[in-house]
Amino acid sequence: MTRREELAEALAAVEDRIAAACRDAGRPRDEVRLVVVTKFFPRSDLDLLVELGITDIGENREQEAAAKLADGGVPSGVRAHYIGQLQSKKANAVTRWADVIQSVDRPKIVAALDRGAAAAGREVTALIQVNLDERAGAHRGGASPAEVPALAEQVAASDSLRLGGLMAVAPLDADPDPAFARLAGLAEDLRAAHPEADWISAGMSGDLESAVRHGATHLRVGTAILGTRPSHR
Repeated sequence: MTRREELAEALAAVEDRIAAACRDAGRPRDEVRLVVVTKFFPRSDLDLLVELGITDIGENREQEAAAKLADGGVPSGVRAHYIGQLQSKKANAVTRWADVIQSVDRPKIVAALDRGAAAAGREVTALIQVNLDERAGAHRGGASPAEVPALAEQVAASDSLRLGGLMAVAPLDADPDPAFARLAGLAEDLRAAHPEADWISAGMSGDLESAVRHGATHLRVGTAILGTRPSHR
């Protein structure tokens, strides 16, 4: 089987899962976008995914993404998402290629991204990452729920960022449903103050059904499509 055939088969299986989850939740399939997480995988895989119809890709390491996109840039018609934890010193570099930053979690990052996007002459969509795991020692990144309103106001008031909504990762080794239900409530509160902030990025390979059930608009799926770290890299 060729790599293209492998990817096509995996994409079809994930699409079946998403479609079934949408049916079970009573939601139209077109309410949910698939972001294929291409971290650790080569540019050749990204190009094959685009040939297969993927329009959103995700990366979580700026240096790796920049190298991958150096030859040809982001493919035409594709939206690039940065989904990893971000250092403010990398903000300028990330805003040169990322259309969406999904991991905004503190005021310093908002300011740095706003400056970077302005310098690049671009408008970048920013999602506030929320920490849904408050167990001791279990922090998976993100602002506390109490910090979301102030961060949202800062993003909304910026010159070069657009407030898109919220992103979260389900707690490890726990039922994702309560966490994603909480995220849905936080998203509702955010939309009350900022109606345009209607994105909910939640759900990965192992819990996408739960995310769809609780209103996710964007799913971040890597392993179920690309496999584990590539031996064919």
